[in-house]
Amino acid sequence: MSSNSATEALLNCPSIPLLDGTAHPAIGFGTYKVGFLPASASSAVSGASKADDKDERSAKDCVLDALKVGYRFLECAEFYGNEAQVGAAIKESGIPRKDLFLCSKVWTTTIEKGPEAIKAQFEKTLQDLGTDYLDLYLVHWPVPNHHVQAYKTLEELQKAGKIKGIGVSNYAVQDIQELIDSPDIDQVPLVNQIEINPFLYRKNTIQYCQDKGIVLQSYRSLRDGKAMDHPTLVEIANKYQKSVAQILGRWCVQKGFVYVPKSVKTERMIENGQVFDFELAPDDMNTLDGLTTDDNLQAFLGLYRKCVNRDTSKDGTMDGVKMDITMD
Repeated sequence: MSSNSATEALLNCPSIPLLDGTAHPAIGFGTYKVGFLPASASSAVSGASKADDKDERSAKDCVLDALKVGYRFLECAEFYGNEAQVGAAIKESGIPRKDLFLCSKVWTTTIEKGPEAIKAQFEKTLQDLGTDYLDLYLVHWPVPNHHVQAYKTLEELQKAGKIKGIGVSNYAVQDIQELIDSPDIDQVPLVNQIEINPFLYRKNTIQYCQDKGIVLQSYRSLRDGKAMDHPTLVEIANKYQKSVAQILGRWCVQKGFVYVPKSVKTERMIENGQVFDFELAPDDMNTLDGLTTDDNLQAFLGLYRKCVNRDTSKDGTMDGVKMDITMD
């Protein structure tokens, strides 16, 4: 596929309907660790990046390239520390706001500080991105004793017309249930952004969300580049004459998840987007479904317990952390 054809494929990518009828692009460009490394994003917490993402290019340059090759959904966050540069890229691109789908997330420290801090951060995000509304705004982590209030604040911002849709990120089944059981909450989250790939395919959690009509946004779809030499993936990639990244991306979109790859290299941006011109056979999908191990699920559980209090006054403790969640 030529670069022009790849751009056309991205510009005309399929969409996934959200509960409110919004058409969510099936693929987007992730901006985490693009041009900026957050202070607490250690390899112990977030997974070490491959050399592909250790690049001195600015977030502005990377995002501008992503927009040029056809990405129109940008996945952003307060925590990523680069929203002003993302906004600069959007401005320079000249792409009309109506043609973009912008999502951001509010971080744990702001969530802990309460509604006024969330509203102030939201306004900063709008200013940094150079827009007067967001298509989606998410609670980044289910901070114990604070995340329900945070979500209610997002509902208020939505009612004020500044957010089209709201959702959550890194929520376990029990977190979502706590949220929707609250008498103060009016609506089910439109999305739950969680790590999803064949090595962390949490079927029961995914099924729970889908039963509620919650669309899954997949981050770490490419496993931080750490599975590119996996023999099963290499074998399947050779069969389809595709790259391993394209096999992982195709698995994601074929499952109906929003696929959010990230790279700082233009050729990889193009490659990652070439997932709509082929289909994986059922046997190969089943093979990929079976790559999740108990060790991977245990690692997820440890990360969840570590991160819900991350960067808050309770950081490093299990204060308020749900110890019994649906792991798979």
